[in-house]
Amino acid sequence: MPGDYDIEYASPWAGANYMPRAKDVGSATADWFAELLSPNPWFKDVVPNFRVLPKDSLAPGIDSATSFTSVCINTAIYLPWLVSQCLNNGVIFKRATFKHIREAAHFAPLGKANIVINCTGLGASLLGGVEDKTVVPARGQIVVVRNDAGKMMDFSGTDDGDGDACYIMTRAAGGGTILGGCYQKGNWESQVDPNLAVRIMKRAVAACPTLTGGKGIENLDIIRHGVGLRPVREGGTRVEKERIEGMWVVHNYGAGGAGYQSSYGCASNAVDLVEEILAPVSRL
Repeated sequence: MPGDYDIEYASPWAGANYMPRAKDVGSATADWFAELLSPNPWFKDVVPNFRVLPKDSLAPGIDSATSFTSVCINTAIYLPWLVSQCLNNGVIFKRATFKHIREAAHFAPLGKANIVINCTGLGASLLGGVEDKTVVPARGQIVVVRNDAGKMMDFSGTDDGDGDACYIMTRAAGGGTILGGCYQKGNWESQVDPNLAVRIMKRAVAACPTLTGGKGIENLDIIRHGVGLRPVREGGTRVEKERIEGMWVVHNYGAGGAGYQSSYGCASNAVDLVEEILAPVSRL
């Protein structure tokens, strides 16, 4: 829930920006950002103000770059807003710990539920009845600063190792700026790596000197350091229906680092599956 800061609850830590992605994403950071490098990217006619930056305008070491208008969500505002929308539509929230997905059906307000929608993220790897071992964490680490970059920047890779990444995301409505990061698949470590934090800040300031007015990382006004685990699923997001012990389950998990930007599309597909399940009942 909003306000919970847990290593396996990635939502508060996410940069929550829109960045076009390739259809299939591999394990390395370079693959994660691969579509940004495409000479003819699929999103060029989708995002506003798309343009290829001229080679002579790029900093040394950068082979190619594009620019376009995107969006970055302030999660501290957006997550409570989502809860308020649910409450306004009659949703009842309950907290519980389940060992098996069948148990969720018994928490319906009017008896046993007919359908359970499974949005357990990383928990899908451990939840009884699901136990999807293709779900693994991709550890992310960020530094949230008050400094206003006034822009968003994503790089396809760094010189600091395969798992290191460089991105800068200015959140809306006074949410500060996210400096990242890393993409460490299979890493469950919850504690901040101070050496990685320094690398993150150095890369960000080098890429966007306006963060500190051309000065060093000691001029960053740090709000917090954070670590979150992206719920990555080998083979991509799972949105499908399944019978488990005679109960209908609609799965919607495994979005990895694209949870916010794919949330409405995945939710819409999950609703379609629920309606498919209910359709025979409706005809009666």
